[in-house]
Amino acid sequence: MKKILLKSPLLTQSGYGHHSRTVLRALRQHEGELFDVYIQVLNWGATSWLHNSSEERRWIDDKILKTHEFITNGGQFDVAIQVGIPQEWEHLSPINIGVTAGVETTKISPLWVQKINSMDKVLTISEHAKSSIINTIYEAENNQTGEKVTLKCETPVDAISYPVNLYEAKNLDLDLKTDFNFLAVMQLSPRKNLNQLVNCFIEQFKDKEDIGLVIKTNMAKNSLIDKINCDRLLKTLVRSHEEDIKCKIYLLHGFMSEEEMTGLYTHPKIKAMVSTTHGEGFGLPLFEAAYNGLPVCATDWSGHLDFLYKKVKQKNGKTKNKHMFNRISYTLGQIQKEAVWENVVVADSKWAFPEAGSIKMNLDEIYKDYGRFKKRAKELEKWVREEFHADKQYQKYIDSISSYLDDGKSDWLNEIENIVNEYE
Repeated sequence: MKKILLKSPLLTQSGYGHHSRTVLRALRQHEGELFDVYIQVLNWGATSWLHNSSEERRWIDDKILKTHEFITNGGQFDVAIQVGIPQEWEHLSPINIGVTAGVETTKISPLWVQKINSMDKVLTISEHAKSSIINTIYEAENNQTGEKVTLKCETPVDAISYPVNLYEAKNLDLDLKTDFNFLAVMQLSPRKNLNQLVNCFIEQFKDKEDIGLVIKTNMAKNSLIDKINCDRLLKTLVRSHEEDIKCKIYLLHGFMSEEEMTGLYTHPKIKAMVSTTHGEGFGLPLFEAAYNGLPVCATDWSGHLDFLYKKVKQKNGKTKNKHMFNRISYTLGQIQKEAVWENVVVADSKWAFPEAGSIKMNLDEIYKDYGRFKKRAKELEKWVREEFHADKQYQKYIDSISSYLDDGKSDWLNEIENIVNEYE
């Protein structure tokens, strides 16, 4: 049984927090059988922490205390799994596995390549994220010898998506004045491209009194100050349109439980999910909307395509990807200066720039022909729930981790142990 350390922002209200809990749940299915699990919890940026008293949380708290005692007494781990951005990864055990959501752009930073190559294996969240990692190549020159050097990923990389997590919907009193509402769930950041969505929505539906856009968002935390700042930004966007506007825009702010989010996706007045994102490592809210049967309208690029295109078998036995969402056209271009994040989102990388005309056209199509798109969404819901079932996804994590441990490295470690034992 391998002693496995999970070092991650496990208890934060963030994408990496969710990613961490996914890995933990996969490990826990074989706890005491294949793995002896230990936990170190990290912060993630300025995001808030989860507060609950569930059975899982109590189990996690016990593991945290156990880990602290184990390390204090000089305990060593067989495997370290670290969830986060690669520059945070360290050598913590004989075998080190990095888990990252990757980047939303076309390439990763040179530092990321170096850190990824220091790991024994890397797990990421989508085929897009994997592609960005393995297709990044930098050419450099040794200052002393003049020799040309190629920097690229040399570490095995697996892409494993999130699992479907079903929750009972909680009834929400949203007090929506409009009967037909689009939903956007996103953090206020340049990548999410909220400004363009709001502007296109207003321009398309400014004369429609029965249409609304519900925006579930925050900037960093779920504080009152954060809500005030979000409210101010949205009002500034609306006021930039001088004409009289009849459509409605609603702000939802603050932490919502999984049951409340399910209630949001299934609310009778919420008709479709929309995202004008420049790019996604995965796109968790889009995923949750899809497996709750909500029609999705999104940029036709990056991580969310893994679950918004349904794999269909043809008569010739080959598999074809069939789009099951309203596809927003885009052009691929260099990221904006304000989106650059040192050593993470590099200046010479690219992502998608949605076309305004395509955004408006797709929103209008959903509004005018809703029955057709709802029917397609129900078909996607069924496929996603089967294809990304939790048991399947957790098993992929176990297979990926275990297969590596069973490959040369664990055998090598066993040989070293045998030699040591002989000398003793």
